[in-house]
Amino acid sequence: MDTIAKRLEAIRAELLPGVSLVAVSKTKPVEMIFEAYQAGQRIFGENRAQEMAAKFSALPPDIEWHMIGHLQTNKVKYIAPFVSLIHSVDSEALLDVIQKEAQKHNRIIPCLIQVYIATEESKHGFLPEQVLPLLESSARNRFPNVAIHGLMGMASFTEDDQLIRRELAGLAKLYREAKATTGLELPVLSMGMSGDYRIAMEEGSTMVRIGSSIFGSRS
Repeated sequence: MDTIAKRLEAIRAELLPGVSLVAVSKTKPVEMIFEAYQAGQRIFGENRAQEMAAKFSALPPDIEWHMIGHLQTNKVKYIAPFVSLIHSVDSEALLDVIQKEAQKHNRIIPCLIQVYIATEESKHGFLPEQVLPLLESSARNRFPNVAIHGLMGMASFTEDDQLIRRELAGLAKLYREAKATTGLELPVLSMGMSGDYRIAMEEGSTMVRIGSSIFGSRS
């Protein structure tokens, strides 16, 4: 029988050394998330702040909750007390709000800078040329309650593997450049989803975000 535990096991067997798995649990009920938890999964990704807050209250406290979807500034308050990593920082205005909310809760919130690498206008993120100046200003302690842990990007939604590889390779190159020039540690390069995580790992991803291959397709 094909179960969440078996799908998780199959994906874990494919992960390259040093690559973490975020199980994308958005829209999925707590029962399914708990099934993955019982199979040893501890990192879950959500794209709606209030849904994440409700699941945080209902599930074991040792889960790491990652915000992977577009985050509106007025929703940061719902996740600021507990979120483990925000992947989708796509504007300086959002960084300012995360800083304020983190300060209120006396914590440092780890974040990734989302970089716009796709051909689709529906995606969010900083342009590649904006990233190094932003990281350099962050290195000067402009946001003391925010810890920039790396970069995140989403490739185009396409069957063209060559285009996907070019986009992901470009993000990986920017990531290496950022590590070399900013003095920040930047341990995380979050790229790769159910359709392209194998390519992403080949290009240097350290964290993949996989949902439908674990939980089944969303209705």
